[in-house]
Amino acid sequence: MNDQTRKLAQRLRRKRHVRHRVFGTSERPRLTVFRSNQHISAQIIDDSRGVTLCQASSQNKAMAEAVKYGGNKAAADQVGTALASAAKAKGIEKVAFDRNGYRFHGRVQALADAARKAGLLF
Repeated sequence: MNDQTRKLAQRLRRKRHVRHRVFGTSERPRLTVFRSNQHISAQIIDDSRGVTLCQASSQNKAMAEAVKYGGNKAAADQVGTALASAAKAKGIEKVAFDRNGYRFHGRVQALADAARKAGLLF
């Protein structure tokens, strides 16, 4: 097993542990984060209905113009702010944060802090 495969397997193991506890409802949907080397994206999901309520990504056209590179903290900050404003427009104020197996630091933490600052409650 090479290093890349091992890291992915460890992240998926952590993801299962987190998802065992975090479940999105209509009152408190789940905010999940995905990061790659080049981009970061987040979406708010109602797991009881199986529906994505809103999403934001560094790959969106509007976001791509504002952010030159999607794999840094500045891009994560922009995505968090955009996601929070989209959630507020749909009447979502409280969310359950799902870090998706990633450690809560760096870009994941920057996205969460930006969403909190924009008005989402975790």
